[in-house]
Amino acid sequence: MKHLPFGRPGRFWRGNLHTHSTRSDGQLSPEAVCELYRSIGYDFIAITDHFLKQYDFPIVDTRRLHSDDFTTLLGAELHTGTTELGNLWHILAVGLPPDFAPTPPDENGPALAERALAAGAYVAVAHPAWYMLTEADITSLGPVDAIEVYNGTSDDHNDRADSWYMMDLMLMRGHHYFACATDDAHCRPERYDVARGWVQVKSEMLTPEALLAALKAGAYYSSTGPEIYDIQVEPGRRVLVRCSPASRVFVTGSTYHAASVYGNGITEAELPLDNFDSPYCRVTVRDSCGGRAWSNPIWFE
Repeated sequence: MKHLPFGRPGRFWRGNLHTHSTRSDGQLSPEAVCELYRSIGYDFIAITDHFLKQYDFPIVDTRRLHSDDFTTLLGAELHTGTTELGNLWHILAVGLPPDFAPTPPDENGPALAERALAAGAYVAVAHPAWYMLTEADITSLGPVDAIEVYNGTSDDHNDRADSWYMMDLMLMRGHHYFACATDDAHCRPERYDVARGWVQVKSEMLTPEALLAALKAGAYYSSTGPEIYDIQVEPGRRVLVRCSPASRVFVTGSTYHAASVYGNGITEAELPLDNFDSPYCRVTVRDSCGGRAWSNPIWFE
């Protein structure tokens, strides 16, 4: 499976793709946000403040905060127009140029997503469950890179952190998206929203360019706790998984198709694919605390 990251050269780097600072509605300065994530073991983050006129359309330039063991990607949470249910669009864009142009009043969501893609960004549908995006909304955005399947701050805001249902529905329709987990941290004291969800990106170098290329290629997995060390797929036969200690490992596909292995602290799993009538699968690792790690969708072309 060509886009699985585990056999690629390099190592995994932990990062958050959705973070806010005082440049919009976050509670910490960009400098403080970067230092916080660096201090708790992250290798990179993207500060993605709300790209709105009221905040002077910020693309927060954090390049001066790079070091040998920590880097950043420039980005923003883009907004415009309205979704099918009348909400303001939220579109996550990571890897934007610092001079990305402000949103004109007549630009709709699909046009804004297309412009971010043309600028080279990794573009994701932000927290679809949180504000009830429809299938038609996501389809309208065209060939974006990913769907944000877990958004940590939504967990304590409206209990709609998980968007895997929408992701699986879109995959069943034949769309190819990657998945991403984020925390969407605003660093608010009333709910601790840091380190709730992240990505592990496989790359030879800890540079913005290498990380962005790996994200665009799907060379990563997402997590709220567990680690995935390796996934090997033998189409029509089995999936082999190595991971940090887990209570259950799943391979799931379209509709109800699934296989699982369970145990106390299992670190290896062999999951059969015979009679697995699905054009794709994905792996979920669940630990004893309820934390999960998810592979990107794996297509059986």
